[in-house]
Amino acid sequence: MSALAYDGLAMAGRQLRRVRNSPGLAVLTQMMPVNMLLFFGYVFGSAIAMPGREYRAFLVPGLLVATAAGGLMTGMFQAAADTHRGVTDRFRSLPVSRAAVPLGQAVADLVVTTAGTVPLLLVGLAVGWRIEGSALAAAGAVGLLLLFRFACTCAGIFLGLLSRSEEAAGQLGASSFVLPLLSDAYIPTDRLPGWLRTLAEWNPISAVTTALRDLFGNAPVPPGAAWPVAHPVAGSLAWSLLLVAVFLPAAVRRYGGE
Repeated sequence: MSALAYDGLAMAGRQLRRVRNSPGLAVLTQMMPVNMLLFFGYVFGSAIAMPGREYRAFLVPGLLVATAAGGLMTGMFQAAADTHRGVTDRFRSLPVSRAAVPLGQAVADLVVTTAGTVPLLLVGLAVGWRIEGSALAAAGAVGLLLLFRFACTCAGIFLGLLSRSEEAAGQLGASSFVLPLLSDAYIPTDRLPGWLRTLAEWNPISAVTTALRDLFGNAPVPPGAAWPVAHPVAGSLAWSLLLVAVFLPAAVRRYGGE
C-alpha cells in the first residue's frame, strides 16, 4: 500500500472517530434534510403548483443535492477547527503525506454522507417520491451526487485552511445556505426573471439537481435552459471535476504551508 493510501486511510479513520464520539451532533445534522423535506413538502408544497407533477417528488432530488452542497460548510468547519486548535501544525510535524490529511477528511465525509442519505431517501419514499427510471440510471444519479459532495468538501477544506478564525469560518460556512436558494433545488427556474434564471442555471447545484431528476425519472430537462442544465449529466460532471481539480490541489498546497 502506498504512503498516500495508508496515511489517507489513517486520517479518514480519525475523522470517522470524531463522528462516532459526537453521535448527537451527527444525528442532528443528518435529520436536518428530513425536517426540511417534511416542512417544504407539506407547508410550501401546498402553495406551489407543479402542473403534472407532485411537488414532493420534485423536491427530494433538490434536497439531496442541497445536502451534498453542505459539504462546503462541513469541510470548512472541520479544517478551520483543526487549523486554529493546532492540530494541523502537529500533523505537519509528522512524516505524513501532505495530501493525506485533506484527502482523508474528504473521504471520511463521503462515508458519513452516504450513510446519512439513507434516512432522507426512506422518508422521501414514504411521502410519495419514487425512482421512475432504470436501476442503472439511479446508480448513476447516486454517483453524481457523491462526486458533487466530494467536490464541495474539497472546496470547503481549502476555505477552512484559509480562514483567520473558527468564527470567521462559521459565519462564511453558514452563509452558504443561500446557494441552494439560488438554484432549481426547490422551485423550477423557468418562472424566474431572465437574469435570475441565468444566474440560477449556472449554479452547479442546478445542474446536479436536474441530472438527478432526469436520471431518477422525476422530471424532464426544462426546455430553453442554460447549457449546464440543458445537458445536466455532462454539466454535473464538468462542475464537479472542475471543483476537485481546482480546490483539492489548492488544499494540499495550503496544508503544506505554501
